[in-house]
Amino acid sequence: MKTPFLPLAAICIFLFSCQSTPKNISYFQDLDSYIAQHQDIDIKYEPVIKNNDQLLITVTSPILDQAQVAQFNQPMNSYLAPGRSSVAQSPAIQTYTVNKNGMIDFPVLGKLHVQGLTKSQVIALITNKVSAYLAEPIVNLQIMSYRVTVLGEVMRPGPIAVSDERITILDAIGAVGDLTIYGNRENVRLIRDNNGKKEFYTINLTKSDIFAAPYYYLQQNDVIVVEPNNTKKRTSNFGSAENYRLSMFSLTFTALSVIIGFLNYSKK
Repeated sequence: MKTPFLPLAAICIFLFSCQSTPKNISYFQDLDSYIAQHQDIDIKYEPVIKNNDQLLITVTSPILDQAQVAQFNQPMNSYLAPGRSSVAQSPAIQTYTVNKNGMIDFPVLGKLHVQGLTKSQVIALITNKVSAYLAEPIVNLQIMSYRVTVLGEVMRPGPIAVSDERITILDAIGAVGDLTIYGNRENVRLIRDNNGKKEFYTINLTKSDIFAAPYYYLQQNDVIVVEPNNTKKRTSNFGSAENYRLSMFSLTFTALSVIIGFLNYSKK
């Protein structure tokens, strides 16, 4: 007895085989078991000052007027306004650049070594030194040059400005619109510049141990590179029009051959 559905099944298998469905596109596939083993996930993070950072540092006092604390603050940025001959002042205060030796040149206090210190440690350092001159000083610090970059198989690759100095790798991926369907979630690369020394990490987004990894919180100037998966690599040869036409011709010819075989089989 002939089985008329056998050729039809062959066509279906052929058509589905022409499509490459990426595997492992779900994040944190072992999350349930990870939570069971790690009930308390407490990752503390505070940014560390690096060379070439741009720091906005202001000193104020609740009991002193602005003129008394002005000597500890950078002057306003000056610029030549369009159409004017006089120099105007920008509302933005000038920043401090951490030099290659990890130092900043602070008014009155002189050179301070801040590289390698956390944000709170720098605030405590300056507060302690300014207290010799001012009563009840309040020091605020913000890293103005804090940004990370995401490249590769994501929806909107490019740099991300970080305003609150705290960003996770998941925040960064979300900010660029998530990975494309062709992004390899098991082989995401992180490139970190640690004061001139390059550090490299390989990240598997399908595993939940990322939450306890040293790269879960990103640092300033981190670069994330999302590698293409095997599906994208196999189809990369279709980039040229000639290869695309040859591939479509081969696909059409094979499909017609199967259909003709099915019709001949049905006539028997």
